[in-house]
Order: sequence, then structure tokens, then C-alpha cells
Amino acid sequence: MKKKGIAMLLTVALAAGMTGCAGEKEPAPGKPSEKAKNETAESKEDKVSEETEIQVFIAASLNTVMTELAEKYNEEHPEVKIIYNADSSGTLMTQIEEGYACDLFFSAAQKQMDQLENDGFLVDGTRADVVNNQVVVVTLKDSGTAVTGLADLGEAESIALAGGSVPVGKYTRQAMVNLGMLPETEDVSAITTAEISEVLGGVEISEQDNVSKVLTAVVEGSCEVGTTYYSDTYGYEEELDILETVPYDLTGNVIYPIAQVKNTEADEAQTKAAEAFLAYILSDEAKAVFDAYYFDTEIE
Repeated sequence: MKKKGIAMLLTVALAAGMTGCAGEKEPAPGKPSEKAKNETAESKEDKVSEETEIQVFIAASLNTVMTELAEKYNEEHPEVKIIYNADSSGTLMTQIEEGYACDLFFSAAQKQMDQLENDGFLVDGTRADVVNNQVVVVTLKDSGTAVTGLADLGEAESIALAGGSVPVGKYTRQAMVNLGMLPETEDVSAITTAEISEVLGGVEISEQDNVSKVLTAVVEGSCEVGTTYYSDTYGYEEELDILETVPYDLTGNVIYPIAQVKNTEADEAQTKAAEAFLAYILSDEAKAVFDAYYFDTEIE
């Protein structure tokens, strides 16, 4: 009987051991099971693999609106870190040509995008026109300026003007050519500020390398007047007066195109994130935000 009892106990113990091998052992109180540990680890790995960052080169005049768009996008996509490089479109184009890592380029003019496309830097089929803008002549409220617009810029004591390689500077020069203030030329961007100053009677011109710096020069009172974009006056309604909104028949359309850039350093997650953010910028939700910041989203 004693041997029989021992044999039965061994059989029960062996069966229990086999059950433990086939199933999952009960964890000690307060400790996660091995299955839970594995699932948590796999979940973390999936989350980490989805986290990425994208490099987005934007024209300086887009900085404010794109900051809000990134915040809205991150509400649904917190795993994507959006890093902006904001400067003049000409500077950004040069950086891309020099090999700076870039996933998306959002230009303030077609010229820079055309050059990058012709040189093979863009992902085929991703280029799209997003918004239109308009050049304005601005001054501080109560500045007492005699200037009423482009035609009498020479009445100012000082002017903030972007360089010819900066889209707003090019558009301003084109408008002045069309008004007969500057001579016809094949490339208006080549017209120097010194030449413009001479035509305007020797007025002092402070050349700036992007549109945001033009705005700052006027807002801080360093220059009496300046030419910037209508969208740049957002948030400065109490500080600035718009002396003239320059019509499109003088400047031409001020179209902002966007495209995905070939980034050889990007992995699959980064490339997909760039594609998704580009789609968001072209969405109706983003369009409403652009409208709120004085951009024209109705492009003919």
C-alpha cells in the first residue's frame, strides 16, 4: 500500500509538471506572466519602430502656419517628430543641392522647385501647388510715411527689401518693372538693391535675406516701409498698416509648391511619415488653417 501510494503521488506530480509545460505557469503575486512580458516587449518594439522624424524645409513666410499644422498633425500622430528648417526658398534650394537631408520642400515660388525638379532631386509625382499669396507694402501704424504703395517708394527715408534670390524680393522687382520703375530685364532677380536705390533717388535700402527679416525691420522701426507677404501680417494687425496690396497683374501669381525630396538617408518609416505629412498638407483640414492665416487656397 505504501508503494502504491507513492506511485500515485509521483503520477500526480508528473501530470502536474506536464500541465505546467503545456500551459503557462501562474505568476507570483504582483509579477507579470512571461506571456505578458513578451507582449509588452513586442508592443514597445512596435512603438519604437513607428517613431521617426522628418526634415521639412519651408519658406520663411510659412513658419507660423506650419507650426500650427505640425501641432494639429501631432495630435493624431505623436510618433512623428517634424523638424522645420525655415529660410528663404533660394537658400533652402541651395542646401538641398548641397546634400542636406530633407524629406519635404515647401517653397514660396516655382523657380526653386523647378530647378530641383529639373536636376532630379524630387520624388516623381509628389509635386503640388498648395496656396497663393500676395505682396504688400507695409509700415508701422502712425509712422507718418508719405508712401502710399510701390509707385512712390522713393518717398520713404528707408526701405526693407528682400534680395533678388528671395521670392518676395523677386516679385517686388517684377512689379516695379511692370510699373515702369525699373528697366525690362531677362532676370529680374539679378537687379541689385543698389540699382533700385539709384532709381528711387538714393533712398536707403536695407537688404534682407528672407521675408521674415523684412517684416522684423519694419516692426522694430529700423525701416520706414517694406515689402512682405499678406500672410506675414497675421498677428501684426495692431502694429502694421498695409499701404498697398500689390495686384497679381504686376507680380504674377505667388504660388507655393510642395514636393517630397529624394532623401537617401531616410529609412522606410521616415519615408512613409513624409508621404503621410505631405498628404495632410494637401488635405481640407490643412486648407482651413491656411485660410485662417491669410493664404489664398483657391488656386486657378
